[in-house]
Amino acid sequence: MSTTPLIARWPGDPSYAIFRLRAGSLEIVEQGGDQHVVRPWASVSKMAVAMAFAVEVDWGLHQITENFGPRGATLSNLLSHSSGLGLEDGDPMVPIATKRVYSNAGIDHAVQVVTNGNSPSEWLEDRVFRGLGMSSARLDGRPSSGVVGSTEDLLRLGVAWLRADGISLETRNRFVKPFLPDLDGIVPGFGRFTPCPWGLGPEVRGDKRHWMGEWLASSFGHFGQSGAMMLMNVDENIGLVATSTEGFGPWAVELWPEWTSTARTVALAS
Repeated sequence: MSTTPLIARWPGDPSYAIFRLRAGSLEIVEQGGDQHVVRPWASVSKMAVAMAFAVEVDWGLHQITENFGPRGATLSNLLSHSSGLGLEDGDPMVPIATKRVYSNAGIDHAVQVVTNGNSPSEWLEDRVFRGLGMSSARLDGRPSSGVVGSTEDLLRLGVAWLRADGISLETRNRFVKPFLPDLDGIVPGFGRFTPCPWGLGPEVRGDKRHWMGEWLASSFGHFGQSGAMMLMNVDENIGLVATSTEGFGPWAVELWPEWTSTARTVALAS
C-alpha cells in the first residue's frame, strides 16, 4: 500500500489507516507507519469512554437521560460537553445546556460515577478493549485522556463505531447524533463555532470548517493533543485513524483539513 504525499508532510513518525466497509466487511484502503507501536491517544480516549457508556446503555445499566450530576447534569450533558463544567476541576462554570464548554472534568466525572469506586481501567477493559480484541490498549491515566494503544487497536475501535460492533445500531446512532445541536462552543485548537455540534462523546462535523476537512456534515470522531485522530462517516462507510510521535500544534491546524479531505477522496475511490 502506498503512502500519500500528504502523510509525508506530517512531522515525526505518524502511523495511519484509511478504511471502508463493503457489505459489512473491513477493507484497508491505505495504511502507513508502524501499526503495532503503542502511543498515547490523548483525547481520542473519549471515543473509548463513549463506547463503554454505549455498552452500559445497551446492557440496561444506565440511561443517557440519567442524572449524573453535578447540578442536575445528565449523562448526555457530560458526554456532549454541555454540562456547564469547565475544562478542568475548579474552572469557571456556566449554566447547564447553555454553551458547549469542552470539559475533561465532565468526562472524568461521568466515569467516576459509573465505576463507583472501582477501577476505570478495568471498566474500559471489560466494556470495550477485551470484546473488540484491542490487546495493546490500556488506560494509563485519567479516562478523558489517558488511553494508550497501537494504531491497529485504534482501527479496531474505529471499525466498531462505524459498524456498531458490540453495541446496537440504535445506540450507536444516538451517540453520534448531535445533542443540543444549536449550542455554540470552542473546539480546542480550532476556535469558536456557532453552532458547535457534538454527540455523546464523538465530535460531529456539522458546518464546521476545521480538522475534518471536506467530510460530510454527519461525520464524527475526535483528535487528541498527542497527534492521534479518528474520523468516520456511516453514510459513506469510510473512516480513518492515526497516531503520531508529534503532538498537536500549528502544523496540524494547517495540515489536517487537507489531509483528511484527501483521505476521504482516497477511501471513496477505492
